[in-house]
Amino acid sequence: MSKKKKTEKPSSDHSVGKKRKSKGKDEDSKPAHAADSEQGHPKLKNKVYEKKLFELQLELVKLQAWIKHKGLKVVVIFEGRDAAGKGGVIKRINQFLNPRICRVVALPAPTERETTQWYFQRYVAHLPAEGEMVLFDRSWYNRPNVERVMKFCTEEEYREFLRSCPEFERMLVRSGIILIKYWFSVSDEEQERRFQSRLLEPHKRWKLSPMDLESRKRWVEYSKAKDEMFAHTDIKQAPWYVVNADSKKLARLNCIKHLLSMIPYEDLTPEPIVLPKRTSGAGYVRPPISDQNFVPSYDFDSSD
Repeated sequence: MSKKKKTEKPSSDHSVGKKRKSKGKDEDSKPAHAADSEQGHPKLKNKVYEKKLFELQLELVKLQAWIKHKGLKVVVIFEGRDAAGKGGVIKRINQFLNPRICRVVALPAPTERETTQWYFQRYVAHLPAEGEMVLFDRSWYNRPNVERVMKFCTEEEYREFLRSCPEFERMLVRSGIILIKYWFSVSDEEQERRFQSRLLEPHKRWKLSPMDLESRKRWVEYSKAKDEMFAHTDIKQAPWYVVNADSKKLARLNCIKHLLSMIPYEDLTPEPIVLPKRTSGAGYVRPPISDQNFVPSYDFDSSD
């Protein structure tokens, strides 16, 4: 039987670290030098970053085993400005995890049928069963942000969301779901730098959508929408946690470390496994290789 190691337990009111409240000023509008910006401050050394990231990812594997063992239901929401680094954090979280236990939900725009449903209905279908963790790459918070600013919803639909969302999330928590919400905050200058990078790098250009370009013109409107969203949905049962995302590497490390602190878990790493010897293949005749289709071995040293 393996030894179980307990991690430090966070307080029951989700108060690990100091919770940042919105006070009318948009935290995303701070200058780049106010944070550990990738341009304004020395970068975290790659060697240090990779070492710490690997250590945290190993802890995520342990957390995954605990979630499966205890039948926990975990929902983690990732919201924030365009190009704030949400996708990068999600990728590092689930890099070594079992997709049957930890899955990512990134829904496209609703279909014509879905627009006639109860607003939360299409998200409910993706909530976890026992022993699962779901990472929402954007979520039902599209309504008070993108839909609000771009006028994709009516004023009544928006107000109804602000009334309904806190009760919806309290209901999720009462049902046994562990709900954790992250907002990735990035400065105007850093977002601009990342957008320019996407324009210059062909493999990143797909990330820059017409909606992203429009969001640049509506920075203040998005700031106001975020402030009002926080005022209504930063509830005790499911508070918002703001991630300073001007430095991608620090944002990844800080978010993963905080996520690990939110769910007390034990180390269920099994004892070392000894592989059994393979049984004899006597009597087996392999079919002719010529009967199979093989992927060619390409010459990657050539200029082509």
